[in-house]
Amino acid sequence: MKEANESGKVVSLSQRQPPAEHVGDLLGAVRSIASRRLQQFLGNMFEHVDDALFDLAEKAENNAAQMHYFDGMREVRKRRPMIERAYLVQVSRELTVLNTRPAPAPAAPPASTGPVELSLVAENELEESLAITSMISKNESRLARDLFAVNQRLSVICGGIKLDDATNPVAPATLAQAFRQAMRELSADMRVKLIIYKLFDRYVLSALEELYQEINAELIRAGVLPQLRHQVARGEGEPAQPAEATAAAPEEAPVVADQDAELASELLHTVRALFSARRAHAGIGAVPAAGGVRGATGGAVAVPTANELLGALSVLQSQLAAGPLPSVHTADPAAISREVTQLKEHLLGQLGALRGERPSQVSAIDEDTIDLVGMLFEFILSDSALPAEMQVLLARLQIPYLKAAILDRRLFGHRQHPARRLLDGLAELAKGWSEESDRDHRVYDKIKSIVERLLHEFDDDMSLFERLNAELQAFQEQSRRRAELAEQRVAESARGREKLELARRRAAREILDRIGTQNLPHLIHGVLARAWANHLVLTILRQGEDSPAFAEALRFVDEFIASARPVRTPDDRRTLLRMLPGVERALRRGLANVAFQESDIERLLGQLHAYYRQQLGEPAPATPEDAPLPIPDSIQPLLDGEAAEPVPEASEPSTAEARGADGDTMERVRQLKPGTWLEFCPTGDAVTRAKLSWVSPMSGRYLFVNRRGLKVGDYAPHELAEALVAGSARILPSEPLFDRAMGAIVDRLSQEAGADDLA
Repeated sequence: MKEANESGKVVSLSQRQPPAEHVGDLLGAVRSIASRRLQQFLGNMFEHVDDALFDLAEKAENNAAQMHYFDGMREVRKRRPMIERAYLVQVSRELTVLNTRPAPAPAAPPASTGPVELSLVAENELEESLAITSMISKNESRLARDLFAVNQRLSVICGGIKLDDATNPVAPATLAQAFRQAMRELSADMRVKLIIYKLFDRYVLSALEELYQEINAELIRAGVLPQLRHQVARGEGEPAQPAEATAAAPEEAPVVADQDAELASELLHTVRALFSARRAHAGIGAVPAAGGVRGATGGAVAVPTANELLGALSVLQSQLAAGPLPSVHTADPAAISREVTQLKEHLLGQLGALRGERPSQVSAIDEDTIDLVGMLFEFILSDSALPAEMQVLLARLQIPYLKAAILDRRLFGHRQHPARRLLDGLAELAKGWSEESDRDHRVYDKIKSIVERLLHEFDDDMSLFERLNAELQAFQEQSRRRAELAEQRVAESARGREKLELARRRAAREILDRIGTQNLPHLIHGVLARAWANHLVLTILRQGEDSPAFAEALRFVDEFIASARPVRTPDDRRTLLRMLPGVERALRRGLANVAFQESDIERLLGQLHAYYRQQLGEPAPATPEDAPLPIPDSIQPLLDGEAAEPVPEASEPSTAEARGADGDTMERVRQLKPGTWLEFCPTGDAVTRAKLSWVSPMSGRYLFVNRRGLKVGDYAPHELAEALVAGSARILPSEPLFDRAMGAIVDRLSQEAGADDLA
């Protein structure tokens, strides 16, 4: 590991390592900071657990669910001291032994406590692992810049041991896994644990920036890699400097930035090179900011300064803000598109009005900025990920964003720029919008209000983007919490239906396998296919397929079938007589289990007694004609109206069903992750946008919900693949708007350059 010193020479980091006697002191200081901060964050989190669980209990769909949350509240209060102690002790221990860790072998892959490939685990463990993985991934990306600096400085004071996001004791991955270990002290329901994990994400991991900045500041004071300061020191609301900014001064060495920042910077350089090539091909030289061009009178017309551009844009912005924003039903996409493409012309005209003489062009860097922002908003107006109504609304932000890009040239090269994050956030919220799912207009009105705020309030205060970002994130969090309960109920309902269907299939398969080719009397077959099939289904659902009760219920099926065999010998007669008392007892218990009335049970047993007398050669009394037993009201909802029918043939889904879709499409379906948005446009129906909420581990079906968490539909994998092939469904891109726009702009400019070369 190397760093450039003040004279520009590259030296080994090991030469900068503090004296051995100070390493323990520095680690002790880091440990003290971490313990204090994490205790504060964790305490803040636990203060919100009661409120969150109480709110969920009040909204619970039934008494059982409500009791889960109340029991969870009591359990958390009881176990909180143990969880806090276990967590803080583990983090402190990891920091204490940090400098005694052996250096890893170069060829060995680093151990990771972060996201790992999930093997087959219990459903609760899977849900827990997914929650942990999600929060780690999100926070590692968000904190990449500050965390990079902490990794480097801790590596130095520990003798050059390589630390990364997976091995740093205060990184999101290790802190989240430590909390998971500490949560083993809690024996609450998994629904309660998942709520606590979300609160841990919100109140602990989301606050780690404060911890990292304090650790970095402490180590900088101790002289550990002070040249990294430019990557972590920032004012209130000020975005971090990108890599290209830190390399501007010749006496400062560039610092390796995170991969995302490097890619964004590289993409921006590509765009600028393509703009330069386009100008060169058109025969337009680069115009310096202080230069000039000939005006209509033959005199030199100075190229507009940045302040003049901002002034002219402010006039245009005030004119735009004076008019009403388009509503859902009054928007004119064609008119908006003309405004976007003609902004440069309007800007030059406004500059002429302010100056008294219109300039014919602007400086090269300003022209690039104007064209780049114009292309960004042209992309927004054609972006298939956005509903048309949202395209029109967001396109009104072109002037504020052009002003922001002139004020701060880092906007396009820095992924964490607040203006860029705001537009990405608005686009992400807009992606799932539809009139049907937004009947109360909450989402539309929120996006509209932010657009209006920027049009009316943005002058040159870049912190407005940060404030609106915070407002948007609060709204999204509130919306997410509202949708989460509905989404959870939908998933639980789907899970329950699938368990019921699997139980039916298992019961049908067991009965049909035991009957085989035997031709059973109508009465015996009817009892097995109706009443006893229901008993098997409920036994599976309540006690499981491996329970003694289910095995006993299957033994009855064998005995009941055997009781229908013809009686030809005295031994057959004795066997049947010995079997009948047990058959009657088992049948009484089974029918009582599915809540049959006593009168119905006695009627069925009367029919069976008559049948068995005939089997034994005894005269049988006249009995009413056989009739199907009624299904008790108490189990009818559970059986979903189908249990009274004969059990269908048990069958497994055939792979032939998927032949309507090619292998590539099926692979695309298999790669879909929960949270992915799709657009469904079945023939004759309105276009619907839905998020993949849950993939059944039992049937593999894909469950989709709208932004309010309400079910839109569910599909088998082959059904979804066929819809994609037919064009009645399409996957919406998951990449942020800005990233997709920049990629599209590079492609467009590259194609233009290629066409020019051919010409």
